[in-house]
Amino acid sequence: MEFFKFAGSILPRLIEAAGTTLELTACAITLGFIVGIFLALGRVYGNRPIRAVTSVYVQFFRGTPLLAQLLLIYYGLPPYLAMVGLKITPFVAAVFGLGLNSAAYQAEYFRGAIQSIESGQMMAARSIGLSKVKAIRHVILPQALRIVIPSWSNELIYSIKYSSLAYFLSLTELTFAGKKIALHTARTFDTYVIVALIYLVIVLVVSRLLLMLENRVRVPGLGGNAEHR
Repeated sequence: MEFFKFAGSILPRLIEAAGTTLELTACAITLGFIVGIFLALGRVYGNRPIRAVTSVYVQFFRGTPLLAQLLLIYYGLPPYLAMVGLKITPFVAAVFGLGLNSAAYQAEYFRGAIQSIESGQMMAARSIGLSKVKAIRHVILPQALRIVIPSWSNELIYSIKYSSLAYFLSLTELTFAGKKIALHTARTFDTYVIVALIYLVIVLVVSRLLLMLENRVRVPGLGGNAEHR
């Protein structure tokens, strides 16, 4: 009974912080989606220099720790940004860190989905007069985006959980809010149990929504082997 009373007293602050977590995740996954699409297209259809650049990007962000990337952006860039009169907030740094990291993984999911589509479809699209760009836009990508939903769903779930690393940038998201409450109340175990349950609820709800989306846009017989994280 005491636990539930305590939970009720801190829940409003944690829910407010959870809103920041969701906002951060939404911005980061959107940035990762946009950059990831272009990376994937560059790796599949680009010339040798473009493939080399996109490959280096993917290998760097997948091969180095996300926390190191966040710290580099938040603590390493400000001196250079200050030279041109710019500042970076913890939220913006977290969005770029999480988003650029996610883009490297999303690029591989998109690349796998694109390559799973029969090459004859590109040839058919070109044979009816579509340019390469229009064939990719109207024929390849609509199919690839359906195929990639299961893998992309995993990335969104990972992004929700990895957003807790913004804690190290002193951004008041869910984990950081839990830390402040635990320090103030000295009820560390109870606080982090509640924080973990909130994350669990968010993940379950998002997973359910993504499953509904997958079922809604699924095309019978259309599948792929997009890479999983």
